[in-house]
Amino acid sequence: MVLVIEGLVYALAPQLIEQLLEALRQLTLDQRRSLGLLAVISGLIVLWVARGGLI
Repeated sequence: MVLVIEGLVYALAPQLIEQLLEALRQLTLDQRRSLGLLAVISGLIVLWVARGGLI
């Protein structure tokens, strides 16, 4: 499912991907690390809620 969504983004908005990658290049290593950790935590929370963890 992730590959389908990611593939759609690359197919439908390749310029957006280029801009995003350029923005990521401008971040420091610590900022990229923090962004990655935030993404992992956000994903885990979404999975927890989707599996009924909030009820």
